[in-house]
Amino acid sequence: MVRIAGIDLPKNKKVEIALTYIYGIGLRLAKQIVSKAQINSEKKIQELDDKEIGNIRSIIEKNYQVEGDLRKFESLNIKRLMEIGSYRGKRHRLNLPVRGQRTRTNAKTRKSMNKNK
Repeated sequence: MVRIAGIDLPKNKKVEIALTYIYGIGLRLAKQIVSKAQINSEKKIQELDDKEIGNIRSIIEKNYQVEGDLRKFESLNIKRLMEIGSYRGKRHRLNLPVRGQRTRTNAKTRKSMNKNK
């Protein structure tokens, strides 16, 4: 069982795909990490040795903000938007779509959660 950034990675998946289980790492970033660590992208997680796992772990810790830190950073940004009273902050506060989506016919889930308050 390989644990990186507090997440247990699946054993039978390729390294690039398994890294995407970490919040904040997508496929593009996972490919960059694997190339920096100089690991064959066809290898599966269970085939990695401790040195390669440590290399991946150190690259992620040094260069990227993932999991708890990233979630905290995003929530602080949303709180900041709500405090300054921006349009996006008001939409977050009212649980409505933030990025300009229409609400007349769609956004049922966001709007129904709003009615329960």
